[in-house]
Amino acid sequence: MTEPFPLQPLLDLANNKMDDAARKLGELIASEHAVEEKLALLVEYRKEYQARFVETARNGIGPDAWRNFSAFLVKLDDAIAHQQRIVSDSKRRVEQGQQNWVDQRNKVKAFDTLSHRHQSLQARKEAKQEQRLTDEHAAKQFRDRDPEE
Repeated sequence: MTEPFPLQPLLDLANNKMDDAARKLGELIASEHAVEEKLALLVEYRKEYQARFVETARNGIGPDAWRNFSAFLVKLDDAIAHQQRIVSDSKRRVEQGQQNWVDQRNKVKAFDTLSHRHQSLQARKEAKQEQRLTDEHAAKQFRDRDPEE
């Protein structure tokens, strides 16, 4: 009878942790894409607003409108800078998530290697046991053989 792998609970736990790390990494990557899209929208909107400001200024603009355009551009720049920090933080979290997943995967690989070694050892033990039984059976048949043959 084969002995069960004594570290199986740890292998199962490592697999669960690796699955959790993979799921979390997927969420982090999705979040990163979302914040990058928001940044791209802000940059595009700022470019369009800047173009509208330049066009309006060419046609003549009053000081109040100039101030309003300029103030809004500053607010857009602040929002873009803030969103860039969010994107940077998100990228850092994705890198950490990737490293966590790699670490968990390496643990699973280590336990899996031990499991395979255990299975190989068990298979060799079983093969030796079968061979011993076969040899004993053959020896018994040889001993029990009729001496007149």
